[in-house]
Amino acid sequence: MKDIIKIDNLCKSFGDVKAVQNLRFRVKEGELFAFLGVNGAGKSTTINIMCGQLLKDSGNIEIDGQNLEHNLEEIKNSLGVVFQNSVLDSALSVYDNLQCRAALYGITGAAFKERLLKLAKLLEFEDLLKRTVEKLSGGQRRRIDIARALINNPKILILDEPTTGLDPQTRKTLWNVISMLRKNENMTVFLTTHYMEEAAEADYVVIIDSGKISAEGTPLELKNTYTGDFITLYGVDEAMVKTFGVEYEALRDGYRLFVPNTAKATELIIKYPDVFFDYEITKGKMDDVFLNVTGKKLEGEQ
Repeated sequence: MKDIIKIDNLCKSFGDVKAVQNLRFRVKEGELFAFLGVNGAGKSTTINIMCGQLLKDSGNIEIDGQNLEHNLEEIKNSLGVVFQNSVLDSALSVYDNLQCRAALYGITGAAFKERLLKLAKLLEFEDLLKRTVEKLSGGQRRRIDIARALINNPKILILDEPTTGLDPQTRKTLWNVISMLRKNENMTVFLTTHYMEEAAEADYVVIIDSGKISAEGTPLELKNTYTGDFITLYGVDEAMVKTFGVEYEALRDGYRLFVPNTAKATELIIKYPDVFFDYEITKGKMDDVFLNVTGKKLEGEQ
């Protein structure tokens, strides 16, 4: 896969605050790329620079083969963006909001109606077209935000915390649509999120802290590097668990053992075959990765 986003030595400061410091990363075409960090880490600053809403201090950005400094309008045409806060006009109807947005890309008349009907069916808002945005629920409004970002059929969809505060059913609907578009249209998705289960589905993850990259890799690589494995063992007494010489905690119906890696788990299982007859092995979660990398929970708590 080719690199559809290339960022090299990106810097941006606001007075004495260094919001972004020498960022360098690549995003492959068609992948789900997760860009993680607490509030104030530099995520939104980076996105605003990529979208042409902020000027960088230094560095280079290339999107879909175009240099941001020289081809901003071409780049904007290849992007769809869902911001943290809705940018819809609450006084207008859903139809009018999307019609205005489409017109900016030269999509009018029959072409607009065809695109609108396709998105309305995909995102399940066919019955909302005449309703004003101010009368929509949070989940309904988010679906229209997604439609607005997709109206120009972008190659790259940027999602800045798109599902925060949504109910599970709406989140599932949005992710089903995004997954379908990635599969059928090879669309690249650039995601920031506070939900680690979403980040765990990414093809590649970059974690930034105070404007700098703290860690990067696939979710599996990050789990293997920054967390251990867990063995949940059933049907044994605590005296036996103590003989293993590993950290553990008692559960309602068993014990959870903390081991540094799968090799150590395998070693224990082979050494005590009569004990390990009912057990589960799981890897650490992306929450553990983030906490161990940054020393912070994703919501920003120490």
